[in-house]
Amino acid sequence: MSSLLKQRLAYDATFDCVQCGYCLPACPTYETMESETHSPRGRINLVKMVAEGKAEIDDLREPIEKCLGCMACTTVCPTNVQYGKILESAQDVIEDSTEKRRSGRFVEDFLFNAFFPSTKWMDVLGNATWLFQKSGLDQRINDWDWLPLHLNEFASALPSIPSPKERKSRATRYVRTRPATAKVGFFKGCVMDSVFFESNQNTIELLLRSGAEVVLPESQTCCGALHGHAGKAEKAVELAKENIRAFEAEAFDYIVNNAGGCGAKLIEYPHLFEEGSAWKERAIAFSDHVVDISQVLVEMDRLTFTRPLEETVTYQPSCHMQHVQKVIEPPLAMLEKVPGLQLEELERPDFCCGSAGIYNIVNYEESMKILDVKMGDVSRTNAGSVVTCNPGCLLQMKLGIKREGMEDRMDAVHLVDLLMRAEPRMK
Repeated sequence: MSSLLKQRLAYDATFDCVQCGYCLPACPTYETMESETHSPRGRINLVKMVAEGKAEIDDLREPIEKCLGCMACTTVCPTNVQYGKILESAQDVIEDSTEKRRSGRFVEDFLFNAFFPSTKWMDVLGNATWLFQKSGLDQRINDWDWLPLHLNEFASALPSIPSPKERKSRATRYVRTRPATAKVGFFKGCVMDSVFFESNQNTIELLLRSGAEVVLPESQTCCGALHGHAGKAEKAVELAKENIRAFEAEAFDYIVNNAGGCGAKLIEYPHLFEEGSAWKERAIAFSDHVVDISQVLVEMDRLTFTRPLEETVTYQPSCHMQHVQKVIEPPLAMLEKVPGLQLEELERPDFCCGSAGIYNIVNYEESMKILDVKMGDVSRTNAGSVVTCNPGCLLQMKLGIKREGMEDRMDAVHLVDLLMRAEPRMK
């Protein structure tokens, strides 16, 4: 059994960790939980012990489930430990060993296999949210403490949703300038497109004003990040194949996304396939074209901003955008282009906000402790807006602002929405 576990648990990769402790100050859960088992090196050591038969899988479960997967440890690690590979292997083993009640398994199967990968279900989510807001119930939901998983708090932080008619009228191909400066395939995401539809539209508009032709492949689906983090490796591979096929239908200069977590998963597609396989090569060709919206706007450099924004902002980087995609400077470069805007940097921008996909839902208490640390840093800036590049971060920061009672003087905004407020036009 231990030899099989060694293969499944990325056992060989654990030896790259020399237990130096450089990861400890970078790890949010180590700071807030104050336990070695909730640090990267502690989790790696547990994985090694389970693979060697010196500990049980159940000993691994809680530390792994409480890991944010923010990958901040990988940035500071002096020996380049492949923590993401070790983490996902542990999640996969834990998932296979978990016995779930039939009702729980049904709900989970529906969410991961039917709900997130389905454009139709995402439309239902967007339409239902619009109806909920239109009815005025969103003004009363704060008092609905009976809702499970603190959903009343998260629902109150949602942005205004466009009507079903407006959402349905969106085209799948846009071009405004001939010849186009670039041909862009836009990865719209699942939750991003249903709940943050306006941010997606602003992304498309920024690309159009930069002179690009923008295409939204109709057969694209969920990126698979949530599935990978939940140990559902087979489904993550299936979704990767669907997206690769969808974007292979045309030749694109860029495959653009506007969600840090999604972009991180997209560029990691090659890791899902065996060396030398045809799918590996196709995944590499796909990921080589994947860029964040901030990257392509900086590279094309076709926008000038005509409306000064006389306000102070701070920037909360997405962990996966920073530590996996390695996209750090482009969002800051775009903020610098906006006249009148003052940027007050965080003291600890690398510290996670505690969103981490659905971590803040399934590990609410732990997530809020991490958020409270982040909000202490945010409050110090006295900014009027917190700028983010990821939907999960955006909702989490809105929730943090509400928890701190700062709604009257601060808001959270996606980078693309802020840029559109500055009225960009082509140079």
